[in-house]
Amino acid sequence: MLSWLRTQNPELPGLKALAFAITNRSRYTFADHPLLKQNPQKVVPFIGSHGGDLDYIETLPSPRLLSTHLPLSLLPPTVSTYGCRIVYLCREPKDAFVSRWHFDNKMTKGGHINLDEAFTMFCEGCSPFGPFWNHYLQYWNESCKRPHEVLFLKYEEIVSDTLKVARNLASFLGAPFTEEEQLRGVDLEIVRLCSFDALSSKAVNQTGGLEAAGGKIFIEFSSLFRKGKVGDWVNHMSTEMGEKLDLVVEEKFKGSGLKF
Repeated sequence: MLSWLRTQNPELPGLKALAFAITNRSRYTFADHPLLKQNPQKVVPFIGSHGGDLDYIETLPSPRLLSTHLPLSLLPPTVSTYGCRIVYLCREPKDAFVSRWHFDNKMTKGGHINLDEAFTMFCEGCSPFGPFWNHYLQYWNESCKRPHEVLFLKYEEIVSDTLKVARNLASFLGAPFTEEEQLRGVDLEIVRLCSFDALSSKAVNQTGGLEAAGGKIFIEFSSLFRKGKVGDWVNHMSTEMGEKLDLVVEEKFKGSGLKF
């Protein structure tokens, strides 16, 4: 089985951890779990615009998990024809913008991106992988057409009821928790293992990082864990900026059924 985890926001490693822990729970104990020693980015290979290390990916056992920031339109056609399952995670646009702004400033050495300038670009659709509304809507519309193969998640849902999301995710990925596992609290242990606080406090996620763009960019693991708080945008953006972005969202998502 091949599953794609798609997220536009870089600061959401919890989905990768959850999916990995759920689909591989029979292989590891909680006392000696890979997520205690490795960053989620390491256990779930990332596929970028250049394809990544495809030879390595072919050696991975099933269930095979891959992550990407690519829009649905740029994924291989075989993703739909082979019945691969896609999990898309997005975030309320104002929080998504602030999170992205912080991440870009941490990643960009020797320069600082002005908040006002970044906000204007975001509202105009200038993002590394295209306008955020196109990203959201491509996966949203596909999830409406193929709900058994495309799962559309909001970060706010995970924060509100992580256990419920974990159980739904397990069922969607074809690895539902059994009644016996729930009685033993396996699902709860996975939620604890993959929580924001648990992941961000581990030494392996506080040091080191990954090279990207052929070594031109170095992403520190610590930059993938900031606050994870819903509504944090109010501490960075003015009321006027929030209202402006809300109008953009209302216009772009009108008639789609997608709301935040």
